[in-house]
Amino acid sequence: MTLHLAHSDELDSVAHRLLGEGRNRSVWLFEGEMGAGKTTLIKAICRALGVVSIVQSPTFSIVNEYTTHEGHSIYHFDCYRLRNETEALDIGLEEYIDSGKYCFIEWPERILALWPAAYYTIHISADSAARRVIETKIVD
Repeated sequence: MTLHLAHSDELDSVAHRLLGEGRNRSVWLFEGEMGAGKTTLIKAICRALGVVSIVQSPTFSIVNEYTTHEGHSIYHFDCYRLRNETEALDIGLEEYIDSGKYCFIEWPERILALWPAAYYTIHISADSAARRVIETKIVD
């Protein structure tokens, strides 16, 4: 699926469409350049899932846990600062991924060997009109 996002007021609608497509995958990999809008999109998805916690980039903590109004956990990772995959293993990334709960991972290319067999990718870029282009793919 390819979506074009021209205005930030379209974020909630895009989040619902992504949840509709990727609902059967717990691991979501968010790709895109610095400033592409990965964290902003994750915030909208978390809103759509009913997260009651403050959603912010886990740049320094590497992982944030959010809670929905139903008490479900959602994990948000930012792998940008990881030096290698061993650091991801040290924070327990495999256990999070194996939990079956939503795991939203920014900068997944830094932990390529740790990707599960099934996941949902979301690539965000900007087109010539400065709109965000969101391309998705389900991998089994």
